[in-house]
Amino acid sequence: MSKYYLNYLDELESEAIYILREVWAQFENPVILFSGGKDSILVTHLAKKAFYPSKIPFPFMHVDTGHNFPETIQFRDDLIKDLDAQLIVGSVQEAIDTGRVAEEKGKSATRNSLQITTLLDAIENNKVDCAIGGGRRDEEKARAKERFFSHRDDFGQWDPKNQRPELWNILNGKHFEGEHFRAFPISNWTEMDVWNYIKKENIAIPSLYYAHDREVVWRNDSWIPVSDFLKLEDGEKVETKKIRFRTLGDITITGGIESDADTLEKIAMEVSAMKKTERGDRTDDKRSESSMEDRKRQGYF
Repeated sequence: MSKYYLNYLDELESEAIYILREVWAQFENPVILFSGGKDSILVTHLAKKAFYPSKIPFPFMHVDTGHNFPETIQFRDDLIKDLDAQLIVGSVQEAIDTGRVAEEKGKSATRNSLQITTLLDAIENNKVDCAIGGGRRDEEKARAKERFFSHRDDFGQWDPKNQRPELWNILNGKHFEGEHFRAFPISNWTEMDVWNYIKKENIAIPSLYYAHDREVVWRNDSWIPVSDFLKLEDGEKVETKKIRFRTLGDITITGGIESDADTLEKIAMEVSAMKKTERGDRTDDKRSESSMEDRKRQGYF
């Protein structure tokens, strides 16, 4: 009698596809939260597999801070066009202009926390009952506390001490009107798993993940890219370095690393030797020990 074995990447893929299909079965109006980063691209690829040969049945939702890498926005638009999918955009700039949020000032100002109000407004206005994200437990200690189906109350808030058990992968998406869920199909993946799978499937990703020459400034122990939004401080010097990014966020807060990894094979080799978390170069996560959890409690991704 023949036996069928799955390797670890096949097991992770199977688990993620199961979760995506459970979302479709249990919720009425789910969306995929899409940032243009590798994790949301991976979730999109898995959704294509989960519902093939049909189109992905979810719209995509992007919270646009207005401080994005141009390469990320171009990649997003090209992918949405290729998928023939619906894109819902929540604009932080519009929220600022209408007085919904106030922009931060100063050297370390960021629009990162302003995404919370914009995201919750987009969820409410579009009657979304489940937002599928690319969060992974190995990224950050607050994300390690998440369930596959993560409940949010009618204010969009998360209570990490009051989550539903998920025994034997039985997922409970029941909720009252006004509440919603976040779903995390790749929670159990590591950064190494993501890159090995991207390499295996030859998934297209933004050029920012590959090493390239870029003008940068050394700030807060990271190479911050020069942009129209960056205000140089006294003593800061613009340098041209061969840089790549392990994670993508706002161009104002996303630090790069010096690297020669310009292929998927080289990236996988480089990541295998890393001892620092991929979010270690994100300025927004350096504000306090609990900065991510504080934002997530308020409704962040």
